[in-house]
Amino acid sequence: MATYQKDRFDSVPDDLLRTGAHRAPARKGRGWIAFAWAALATGVLVAAGLFALSVVNGTFTLPFSAGQESASPAPSSDPTADPVLDPDIPITILNGTQTQGLANQVGDLLVAQGWNGASSEIGSRANAAQRDLEKTVVYYSDPANEGAARALVLSLKVGEIKLSDVYTTSPLTVVLGSDYVPAG
Repeated sequence: MATYQKDRFDSVPDDLLRTGAHRAPARKGRGWIAFAWAALATGVLVAAGLFALSVVNGTFTLPFSAGQESASPAPSSDPTADPVLDPDIPITILNGTQTQGLANQVGDLLVAQGWNGASSEIGSRANAAQRDLEKTVVYYSDPANEGAARALVLSLKVGEIKLSDVYTTSPLTVVLGSDYVPAG
């Protein structure tokens, strides 16, 4: 083992309670300051994450931002737009019933009423994933299409409209339910 030459730091008086010349005794209360800084940093990171989630996702609203509008407005059942026939707007028709060919039948009926967007060349017709729906619903993803959705419900003589971002591939999507009675 190596031996070192003694210097002034090797001779410590017996009455000195410190064991290291570079260390001072710990002050009381220093642990709480570190905990407070960690808690503050955690709170700031959580608040920043919630804010980013509300901006990016749009479905989460912060309780303290009640004056701000959310990114996706809530559906409204009150009439706010007049029914307007928009013949060229693409319409997707989904059959939510057990009746075979109902989507095609309704599409042909809407084309005969002037809804050119319901033709199979512009819009689309298919069976819905769920085939036991009770109510007919016309979904629109853009508030500017609310008037066309209201006019479409009047043309069908049944259904309700809903603002939704579920069906975004088409401006208007009709999901037929068992409350729809085919003409004739």
